[in-house]
Amino acid sequence: MIIDQEALFKKTLDSLQEKPTEQNMFNKFLDLYPAEWKRLKVTFSKFNRSKQFGKTIPLPRPEVSLRRNISVWLKKQ
Repeated sequence: MIIDQEALFKKTLDSLQEKPTEQNMFNKFLDLYPAEWKRLKVTFSKFNRSKQFGKTIPLPRPEVSLRRNISVWLKKQ
């Protein structure tokens, strides 16, 4: 979960030079907000380690999650 995701995506979009696509936004987000990206990956790894044997809760990988959030946000723009 990214805190204040809407504002971060808006700033990312504003900093893009080319036409905004999911891939461009993803790459620029990683460049601009490495701390947010690291926090997302750490949260994912903590969750994976904490699962009990036999109980699975589907959680998308951080890359998939971020790309999905960017895609949804771009469609709203």
